[in-house]
Amino acid sequence: MGAALAMAVLADNSLRHGPIEALFTIDEEQGMDGAFGLKPHFLKGDILLNCDSEKEGELFVGCAGGANVNVSFQFKEDTYIPEGDVAVKVSLAGLKGGHSGVDIHLGRANANKLIFRFLKEAVCDYGARLSSVAGGSLPNAIPREAFAVITIPGDNVESLWELVADYQDMFRTEYMGVEDKIDFVAEMVELPSTLIPEEIQDDLINAIEGCQNGVISMLHDFPGTVESSSNLAIVKTSDELIEVKILVRSSSESRRDSVCSSLESVFALAGAKVEESGHYNGWQPNINSPILNLMKSTYLDLFGKEPEVKVMHAGLECGIIQGAYPDMDMVSIGPDLEYPHSPDERVNIHSVQRIWEFITATLERI
Repeated sequence: MGAALAMAVLADNSLRHGPIEALFTIDEEQGMDGAFGLKPHFLKGDILLNCDSEKEGELFVGCAGGANVNVSFQFKEDTYIPEGDVAVKVSLAGLKGGHSGVDIHLGRANANKLIFRFLKEAVCDYGARLSSVAGGSLPNAIPREAFAVITIPGDNVESLWELVADYQDMFRTEYMGVEDKIDFVAEMVELPSTLIPEEIQDDLINAIEGCQNGVISMLHDFPGTVESSSNLAIVKTSDELIEVKILVRSSSESRRDSVCSSLESVFALAGAKVEESGHYNGWQPNINSPILNLMKSTYLDLFGKEPEVKVMHAGLECGIIQGAYPDMDMVSIGPDLEYPHSPDERVNIHSVQRIWEFITATLERI
């Protein structure tokens, strides 16, 4: 939507405005590579209207920074499967997921956390062994689905069906009013040829169980705004390798580093290799910003109400751009979006029209 709005401004010769630059960046969703590649003096403008927000009527003047915590377990596959064991695939689906920044405070379920909670009991009390697991798809999305293939003594199968049903009921009760479509099921599958070694399996399960996930701290200056969080985004196995990816966000660099260190400690104790990558700083608010004050009055004149001034827990490129252009005056806006980073993502058409009117009126007044 931000790219569309910028191109619409460039294409409309009837608009009244001063000199304009339009900045388009690549890979904002995956690594903000375009913003990181922006060099000082490349841009001539000193005001930035960032069109990457997701709530009309809110003017964002700050955002969280972040870092990726990348975890890996390497192992030699176990080829011994006791006689009489059978294979079961457990599938957790139907969760809402969402953006790991703007939705993290909503208390939605994390599919990786839930399935490993089940796996711990299945291993400890039912003789289960883990062969493979796959949960989550994107670092910045709360995982909606997770799947695991386990082996289990054939005599315990009926008890396992009951355990799966019990966990589905428990998950639905715990997340009543938050998640309304949790679906946790099991099915017989073909016996796998290999298992994850028992020691690695146990270390992984314990580390995932102990991994911080969700809101960790809140901002005092902006009540109701998350300061720090972590999202246990991806857990997946391949040949002799387990990968875990966690996205840490914080508007405080020291808090960000503290959360990363805590996660590193948990997985290092489990014998995993832990690396950090993709560090980027947050965007520090300037509530005395001239463009902010102009946009507040413009919004009031257009729509008859004051816009809210907020700090976003999601990572906007403004923090990175601010590093190259420390004197640039910035505000982030956008139309109403729902369920970003999920198959249910959608935008409100009428809100797009109002944002267009807001942008064009603002450009005329600058």
